[in-house]
Amino acid sequence: MDAGDRGLTAQDVQQRVAAGQTNAYREHTSRSAWSIIRANVLTLFNALVLSCFTLLLVIGRWQDALFGLSALANTVIGSVQEFRAKAALDRLALLSAPTARVRRDDAETTVAVDDVVLGDLLVLRAGDQIPADAEVSEAHDLQVDESLLTGESEPVDKAAGDRALSGSVIVEGAGLARVDRVGADSFANSLTDEAKRFSLVASELRSSIDRVLTWVTWIIFPVALLVLNSQMVARGGWAQAWQSGAWREAATSAIAAIIAMIPLGLVLMTSIAFAVGAVRLAGQQVLVQELAAVEGLARVDVICLDKTGTLTQGDVVFDASHPLAEVPGWKAVLGWYAAQPEANATARSLAGSFTEPREEAASDQVPFSSARKWSAVTFADGMWVMGAPEMVFAGAAPPDSDVGRMAAQAAELAARGRRTLVLARGTRTGDETVPADAVPVALLTFRERIRPDAAQTLSYFAAQDVAVRILSGDNPQTVAAIARDVGLDAPHGFDARQLPDDDDELARVLEQNVVFGRVTPDQKRRMVVALKAAGHTVAMTGDGVNDALAIKEADIGVAMNSGSAATKAVARLVLLDGKFSHLPAVVAEGRQVIANIERVSMLFLTKTAYATVLAITFGVLFLPFPFLPRQLSLTDGLTIGIPAFFLALIPNARRYIPGFLRRSLSFAVPAGIVVAAGIAVYTRVLAARGIPEIEVRAGATLVLGMLGLWILAVLARPLTLVTVGIVAAMIGGLALMYLVPISRDFFELVALSPTTMTAVAVTAGAGAALIAVVRLVQGRVIARDAGVGRRG
Repeated sequence: MDAGDRGLTAQDVQQRVAAGQTNAYREHTSRSAWSIIRANVLTLFNALVLSCFTLLLVIGRWQDALFGLSALANTVIGSVQEFRAKAALDRLALLSAPTARVRRDDAETTVAVDDVVLGDLLVLRAGDQIPADAEVSEAHDLQVDESLLTGESEPVDKAAGDRALSGSVIVEGAGLARVDRVGADSFANSLTDEAKRFSLVASELRSSIDRVLTWVTWIIFPVALLVLNSQMVARGGWAQAWQSGAWREAATSAIAAIIAMIPLGLVLMTSIAFAVGAVRLAGQQVLVQELAAVEGLARVDVICLDKTGTLTQGDVVFDASHPLAEVPGWKAVLGWYAAQPEANATARSLAGSFTEPREEAASDQVPFSSARKWSAVTFADGMWVMGAPEMVFAGAAPPDSDVGRMAAQAAELAARGRRTLVLARGTRTGDETVPADAVPVALLTFRERIRPDAAQTLSYFAAQDVAVRILSGDNPQTVAAIARDVGLDAPHGFDARQLPDDDDELARVLEQNVVFGRVTPDQKRRMVVALKAAGHTVAMTGDGVNDALAIKEADIGVAMNSGSAATKAVARLVLLDGKFSHLPAVVAEGRQVIANIERVSMLFLTKTAYATVLAITFGVLFLPFPFLPRQLSLTDGLTIGIPAFFLALIPNARRYIPGFLRRSLSFAVPAGIVVAAGIAVYTRVLAARGIPEIEVRAGATLVLGMLGLWILAVLARPLTLVTVGIVAAMIGGLALMYLVPISRDFFELVALSPTTMTAVAVTAGAGAALIAVVRLVQGRVIARDAGVGRRG
């Protein structure tokens, strides 16, 4: 042993600790609590709502401040959602080994993982997790499981000079390795940092609503000033209104106009729909880590799968035996292999098919080695060797010989995606070499166990026009065979080592191939990015750390609960019982959310549209605004808020069609204009006839309630017992508000004169007819979008 193998001295360790060259790794939080609070609380709309809320309390109009509850609920739900995502990301960790063995001062010692320093000599034994990146300096049949890092399910042989990555596990043999990267620079920790970068799932619903809020932001302040000025002028001018105290009425009316423009309930209702969808899925063993993911999977048109843990269960299954020669006793030899206590996974898989081991004791045996890829046992009738055909019978053989025919058959079986071993018998050699007279007795094929739900689930996605791509670290032909077993059209697998560097060319390769093998973690992420750049909405499923970056990059990441902590932490959805078959239920839930929120959004956006038009119209005409905030809260609750809650949760199986916002606005804007125009004409006519302002407001509230209920009935179609019941209940609620004295007094709903009742009836009737026409025209827009969506 040379001096370098003695490890670091105590002085060396102290110098490296002083220089900060330790394996200590401070996990950076994904997102600070303050940034989440700031993003959800310190917003322009919250500032606006809080200002209006505070002003109403100051002037003693608390009855008109009910809208503050909606803003509070939005803030709480949004903050809780993001804190949950933060907590999941902060739990992410790839290194789980509490201690590490190192050689220092020519003695083996155990230290905490954080105390490993640059240059330490790691002592590696079976079962150890490698704590830091290192270079192997000595190896004795050393095998490392890197499946969580690279996706390669087979253990990897390591020799002197090879890399040993942090986070991988020693499965066989022993060795020494010199640490050359520690802390944040190590592979596992750098992967962790990459995965913990915070991001929200892409949501068409959320982005569309945010766009509407941005538009309202740009216009709300000038409109607010316009309305406030008009209300002050309508009450005798700024000076007189201020002196007489009428400015309180003017301010209340201006606040009513401003708050009505903000679709506060739409944000709340979307969050509630997502949350209820998440609860429903939790009952089916699907954990939703970010609410908008419920919507996201319904939009997916390409789903990328890792093989191990997704299509297969990750264990080896004996497939079949293919006898090559009439040699007695070979089945009993396989039974002996299966019965050994130290049998590996391949040998154990033989137990169910070869149940009668040889009764005589073995006189000698050669343990399996990943270097030679075969093992042997000697009985009275000779030495039996089991291993890879090309290693047991190395070198070329004539095609017409027994070995040549065996090699040809083995190649054919391997091309079908089966792992192939040969059992051979020869004369005992007395050393670790294959007998020169060995003859092939039988070929044995093995496969991975396919998940029973995989084929049915993939069949569902095919029927829904969702393309499938399998990205695996395993041999591409093996993966292709498994893909064919689950019903995919995969004549061959593409070796990812041949992927083009050009992104456009990569996108073309991804369109033309279904199965990709030997894919590295970085390649998986790059392939997901390429699919997204090509216009696809991409889902990625997997369970290994090698899948974590691609799962995070995908529009929707889905992890198996049996997978690594890193993968589950960055996934949007986690299948708690590992059943791939739950994904169709997630898609169905997402479709219900999208279709129902689209219907609900038309209610809210119609209100925003008519509120904006009303504010501008009354601001320009210098007319008293025809509503109090509490009256708008009444009509909002009965025609939008309460029914929207139920409409957002009823069954709806309509397939996803892009263009949510355009379709919603195609109804909301013209319908809002109809409502605003009707109320403006109604108010102008009654004001000209000298009807008292309090009666004009009561009548305007009734007009708005009737038109709102008509819009509700139009949008609730197709009418069912549930939707008819919702509309009927809201009609009854509106009637009670006018009939019950306490509510009538609170909302200032006075009795209406015949003139006012006539105006209400004419306005409501004409508005309802025009809204029906608007819905008819908008139906054609939906039909056109549906046709485009199917062709796309």
